Amino acid sequence: MSPFAVKAIQLLLSLSLLIVLHELGHFIPAKIFKTRVERFFLFFDIKFALFKKKIGETVYGIGWLPLGGYVKIAGMIDESMDKEQMAGPPQPWEFRSKPTWQRLIIMLGGVTVNIIVGFVIYMSILYFYGRDIVTNDDLPKGFVVAESFKEYGFKDGDHILKVNGKDFENVTEINKYLFLRDVSTIEVKHSNGSIETISLPEDIGSEMFKQDLYKPFDRMRNPIVDTVAVDFPAIAAGIKKGDSILSVNGIQIRYWHEFTNIVKNSKGEEITLIVDRDGISHTISVTPKADTGQIGVSNYGKEHIGKATHLQYGFGESIIGGIGYGFNILKDYVKQFKYVFTKKGATQIGGFGAIGNLFPDTWNWLSFWHTTAFISIILAFMNILPIPALDGGHVVFLLYEMVSGRKPKDKVMEYAQMIGFFLLIALVLFANGNDIYRWLFK
Repeated sequence: MSPFAVKAIQLLLSLSLLIVLHELGHFIPAKIFKTRVERFFLFFDIKFALFKKKIGETVYGIGWLPLGGYVKIAGMIDESMDKEQMAGPPQPWEFRSKPTWQRLIIMLGGVTVNIIVGFVIYMSILYFYGRDIVTNDDLPKGFVVAESFKEYGFKDGDHILKVNGKDFENVTEINKYLFLRDVSTIEVKHSNGSIETISLPEDIGSEMFKQDLYKPFDRMRNPIVDTVAVDFPAIAAGIKKGDSILSVNGIQIRYWHEFTNIVKNSKGEEITLIVDRDGISHTISVTPKADTGQIGVSNYGKEHIGKATHLQYGFGESIIGGIGYGFNILKDYVKQFKYVFTKKGATQIGGFGAIGNLFPDTWNWLSFWHTTAFISIILAFMNILPIPALDGGHVVFLLYEMVSGRKPKDKVMEYAQMIGFFLLIALVLFANGNDIYRWLFK
């Protein structure tokens, strides 16, 4: 099965599961409060449905347009814009006839379920699979440091000891902390054994974003080629996966970053590599691209110098750890959301293609559940945004009603719903347009 098909199947399975659970979050409290639910659909059934069956007062079905799902609750102004029903007198089984607090619970149900699902998946992952972390003992050679971070005082071979004065155990999370958390000081141990506390500017995360620098600290890696890209100089020159780089232009290579630095600085200039392939040395000449300095090889970390420490969690530990892990994922996503409102951030918004690329191209249940939990938490956050047509938009109007004691007029709700719907359609088109642009031109 092709990598594209594997990703597509995982995406479809994950979204189907999360959409059904989200809609159940609305459906169950609606039923508890004796509110009629007319339709329960996975995916949208514009013009026709792939499957539908009426059970009791509710039509259950699967639509053909996989952009989400919905429950149609009687007496509620939603994306169906059922004005005829709203023109009649309120009925006791309708949404509009229920107390405000009940309507609020119904509207918050989907988001609540998505949060719970994300947390439960993380708990289960910790309990059944455990977790790998990387300590300083696992990185005997320390980190490779980006050039711009060396200006602050960091050096190649550094070990991270403390962040903001506190011990830092999982050292490979330092990049995420720098980008999304408030990091003011980092205590490091240099390769010569000296210890130094380095201060960082308050806007370090924004600086990283401007520079497209999301990994200023990278693990030392052996100079072994893991991937050779098509239509790049390396494959034409005869470089193969598994080649170990021994030297470039007569300069001995010990680590992967030493090799890539020379390649980047040799744009358009021929370089000579000596590689070890199955115990035999080969001399290869290759010319990096003049514009990017790339030859089309990479090392995705399978040859890291170091290892990982596996942590196993008991039942109680997995509950506490899963909640903490899920909360941090949510907090980090909320913090990075601010970048969406920049010109650069807008170009990085992705649609279904970007979401699909979160999944691996080979089937792996651990990766599938990690990604599904992440998407569930993202869906919770996005749905609670105060945008009409989203759950958060309805919640805003309900909170206004609770505070003021007055219901918004139906016309106001209808116009708000229409505006919100068109905004969402525009966002979906823009996000998926970005995916298409990246696919065609990058």
